[in-house]
Amino acid sequence: MKKLKGVIVGAGYFSQFHGDAWSRMEKVELMAICDKDIQKARLYAKNFKIPGVYADLETMLDKEKPDFIDIVTPPVTHRAIIEKAISRGIHIICQKPLADTYKEAREIRNLVKNAEVRFMVHENWRFQPWYREIKSLIKAGKIGKKIFQYTFKMRLGDGWGENAYLDRQPYFRTMPRLLIHETGVHFVDTFRFLEGEVSEVFANLKTLNPIIQGEDTGMVFFRFKSGCTALFDANRYNEPLHENARFTFGEMLVEGDQGSIILHTNGEISIKPLGMPVHKLSFKPTETGFSGDSVYACQEHFINGIINNTPFETGIEDYLKTLKVVEAIYQSNRTKTNFPVSQIK
Repeated sequence: MKKLKGVIVGAGYFSQFHGDAWSRMEKVELMAICDKDIQKARLYAKNFKIPGVYADLETMLDKEKPDFIDIVTPPVTHRAIIEKAISRGIHIICQKPLADTYKEAREIRNLVKNAEVRFMVHENWRFQPWYREIKSLIKAGKIGKKIFQYTFKMRLGDGWGENAYLDRQPYFRTMPRLLIHETGVHFVDTFRFLEGEVSEVFANLKTLNPIIQGEDTGMVFFRFKSGCTALFDANRYNEPLHENARFTFGEMLVEGDQGSIILHTNGEISIKPLGMPVHKLSFKPTETGFSGDSVYACQEHFINGIINNTPFETGIEDYLKTLKVVEAIYQSNRTKTNFPVSQIK
């Protein structure tokens, strides 16, 4: 079978998980890596056995003529890279945040909508194996026919002190919107994957570490069109009580009319039927790659979508629905009111 030829732009921290996943796919041949820091690009190429190394994006695209590009750069750069890829007929998978503003995200949507290329947002959270399993359990009626509430508690502990975020993603320090725009968006999209569309939000966001610009803690209440609710209790400042904060990023409780599902911090899942003892499922997620190898699963979904011409779960039209909820969260925090998602245009 002919392999799809791919290139990557961006050799930063999270790009390492992308390179690892691509390198394990039989359907993909990585041709080149581009980064303005050529030394970073060379090291990246050596680690993942990529033949081409570039500091200039257009030179890479014109010389390599790839089938697809993987964009793993800060959001301020995305639109320009997307335009260059579209003009050359190259399929695109792009990391989130998609853009710095909702307005620019809509502009990207318009670019993609009129293009003859496939476009997918690299939203890997919903591809984490425990969420796929939880959705299967819900659909199978393991805790009843009606879901009442989702609760997720997140503590990362990477945002305290004068050196907050410097070791992995230093640009976090100057982002005017941080917790929800950069991290909470994952959970918004996952809640939508599990329960459907959000109708209304109420948010209380704060900044605990004075050296950063954006918010680093918050409580967000969601009301879904189904009538179900959710609570996202998140904090990047305080430390978790478990060893690997970056595996599940916290713990989830799903409550229904016949019991509860518990996601543990090691990725295992328990069920507590009403009136019966709690029991742990045999489900055991892999520790390969990032968060249950969700980056691999996400990128495989992209490749299969191109090969089979099937829809992407996180295509641009669907992902705009996630970004509308994110924008509603910030508007709720600003106005200190319940904010309907429908008011975001």
